[in-house]
Amino acid sequence: MRMRFLGSTSEAGACPTLYETDRGTIVVQGLQVTDAEALADLRDVLDGEGAVEVPRELITEIARRVLPEGSATAFPTCGGAPTATG
Repeated sequence: MRMRFLGSTSEAGACPTLYETDRGTIVVQGLQVTDAEALADLRDVLDGEGAVEVPRELITEIARRVLPEGSATAFPTCGGAPTATG
């Protein structure tokens, strides 16, 4: 797998950072979530999976750069919170 740097909201190359892969996926580099209460809210965590916190601004900025014009609605929200199904 090869990755292409998409962007970061951090300075001096620090985390979090997003990459696009040659498989059509996104890789997130960042600090691992370690808060026990937050981790308890995760669903169906498989072996080898972890959670990384990413500022909403980073996701929004990268989406503006990489999604086709007019597809900003690809990530609908419900009451201000993102939803998986819209």
